[in-house]
Amino acid sequence: MNPNELSLLVVEPSDLQRKIIIKELKQQGITQVAEAKNITEAFDSAKLHPRDLITSAMYFDDGDAIELLHKVRNTPAIADTPFMLVTSEHRREHLEEFKQSGVIALLPKPFTSNHLATALSTTIDLLSTDELELEYFDVHQIRVLLVDDSRLARNHIKRVLNNLGLLKITEAIDGSEAINLLKENMYDLVVTDYNMPEVNGKELTRYIRSESGQSHIPILMVTSESNDTHLANILTEGVTAMCDKPFEPENVKKILYKILED
Repeated sequence: MNPNELSLLVVEPSDLQRKIIIKELKQQGITQVAEAKNITEAFDSAKLHPRDLITSAMYFDDGDAIELLHKVRNTPAIADTPFMLVTSEHRREHLEEFKQSGVIALLPKPFTSNHLATALSTTIDLLSTDELELEYFDVHQIRVLLVDDSRLARNHIKRVLNNLGLLKITEAIDGSEAINLLKENMYDLVVTDYNMPEVNGKELTRYIRSESGQSHIPILMVTSESNDTHLANILTEGVTAMCDKPFEPENVKKILYKILED
């Protein structure tokens, strides 16, 4: 798939900002663009004509982007539509829910052509199948334990992993459930969030490395955590690799090649 094959819905209350975004999209070769000014218009448009990508501002006169995202994710016909946020918001607590909800990108206002090109490339990766070709594993037989307390995040990560050929995925809603599953089942890879209630990703990693019968399992930690001290502490617990949220297919592919083939 090429960028000029993508169909987008641009949701932006400002006429000027919409024109700027659409101009940038045209420079990337994208001409199939629908427009909406608020959540109601956007949701009605998405249901009537499903798109390859929804790019949304943060705030509208009838709500905010997280409301639109949840409406889309809870509508089966369009639930898998990639979602990108374009915002001048920089406060971590205001962006965290989007990171946890499986957005493909968080673009700043104003964004650069490189920002946009990367987000569009991620969209194409998400819509395409590009299976890992591994020397030591049959990718279809790799048993993955996916741990995240966000259903939306699990769905997004699972979709990325499925596109890479990892089809045997068991889901756990938190570290506590993951520990119970590890006691009864064998896995080849653990993909876990960091921030979770009861048993977080760091504590789950500690259990796997010191108490489980599967201490050798590669562990990919997926986190929106930005505190350098926290990240260093996570690594000391035995995490094999770390990956940021949003969970980008091309980056994940490179990481999985490294941790599964070493």
